[in-house]
Amino acid sequence: MAMILQQAQKMQEQLMAAQAELAEAEVIGQAGNGLVQVTMTATGDVRGIRIDPQVVDPEDIETLQDLVVGAIHDATRAAQQMQAEKMGPLAGGLGDAAGGLGLPGV
Repeated sequence: MAMILQQAQKMQEQLMAAQAELAEAEVIGQAGNGLVQVTMTATGDVRGIRIDPQVVDPEDIETLQDLVVGAIHDATRAAQQMQAEKMGPLAGGLGDAAGGLGLPGV
């Protein structure tokens, strides 16, 4: 049992380190071949939006809005992928180490 608790502590430390890393890691989503770019953290906090002036047309606001939404979706997809890469190995770790004890939250 002590070994399981030690492994759980180690997994918790790794999980916290991965979460901190994801909070700082940035991804960029884009739409319109890069005409609109959204920078966000891997945890989903938007840090910036860059809009190429050539897509700013007062007569066609809908296209710009669609590009911004598309860039946000692209950045969200990239953030989720980064989360899966960082957290994936940690997500199943203790379940196997604990012999399938079904510990909650692990």
